[in-house]
Amino acid sequence: MTALKAGEIDRFLAKPPAAGGAVLIYGPDTGLVSERASALVTKASEGDDDPFNLAKIDASEIVSDPNRLIDEALTVPLFGGRRIIWIKDAGGKNLSPAVTPLLKLDNNPSLVVVEAGDLKKGTSLRKLFESDRRAVAVPCYADTGRDIDTLIDQETRDAELSISREARTALHSLLGADRMASRGELKKLCLYAFGKGRIESDDVEAIIGDASAFEMSELIDSAAMGNLETLDHGLERLDAQGSNASVIAGQALKHFQWLHRMRADVDRGIQPQAIVDGQRPPVFFKRKTAIARQIQIWSSEDLSKATERLHEAMKVSRLNAGLGAPVLSEALLTLARVAKSRSARRR
Repeated sequence: MTALKAGEIDRFLAKPPAAGGAVLIYGPDTGLVSERASALVTKASEGDDDPFNLAKIDASEIVSDPNRLIDEALTVPLFGGRRIIWIKDAGGKNLSPAVTPLLKLDNNPSLVVVEAGDLKKGTSLRKLFESDRRAVAVPCYADTGRDIDTLIDQETRDAELSISREARTALHSLLGADRMASRGELKKLCLYAFGKGRIESDDVEAIIGDASAFEMSELIDSAAMGNLETLDHGLERLDAQGSNASVIAGQALKHFQWLHRMRADVDRGIQPQAIVDGQRPPVFFKRKTAIARQIQIWSSEDLSKATERLHEAMKVSRLNAGLGAPVLSEALLTLARVAKSRSARRR
């Protein structure tokens, strides 16, 4: 089976396979990968976390003993019911020797959920799931504007709060690169606004992230334009404020993914300024010229490499806060040097 399309994923999570099966959940948005894996397991198990029925296994354990996966899948639950095997942290690990015999089973009685990271097209594990009719692949990419609106609506509705248009627009500039981080920030915001009835832009500015939207936009634009001096000063300022590197890395990743999508339109012959003018939600008018210049500077190939570098920086900063700031700084400075070099060539 090929990977599920965006419109099919929520329906699948709401009604997972009634019998056995194998599901791969992967993608660059690690927070969304984790959220969807958890939602699928919770729904399929009907909230039953009995260890006889639900086995949570680190992928490294399966790599060291490939036969364990099929043994776990064929284990009959002691008290009846369906067995679920949840394999975590499978990104970058060779699970193919363990998964291949599992997918050959005619009657796999267990549901196997594999939680992985950003698997490139053609990766052996992804290829196994996408080419097998008995398997399901669930991709997880950064949230679109519509996804962010849905997330905002979910959290504010649960908190019995409304939100102003200005506050919603501000949130669009701060959320989206990582679903788990976005949801966490929204929960914080709703808790802060509890009892007020309505979330305003001042509330967003006070709570979301550790750096203002303006400062982050200025920092990220500096990296994308090759303005090393402005970038260096911006990094020093944000470091002095104790800013969260993972938040900044997430926004930088979201920005370069956005540039990548717009650059594809440039490659099809559309003028950069027309692309920027047609963006929804609209680009802040003071940034339009800078954004148009950025999609001229960066090629699609360079943008692919940039998003890979930023994804790694975000991952490191989430796992190790102490390394986050230096790793992010090095990534942004490297991108700025690339932008400066490409800009000089195009003059």
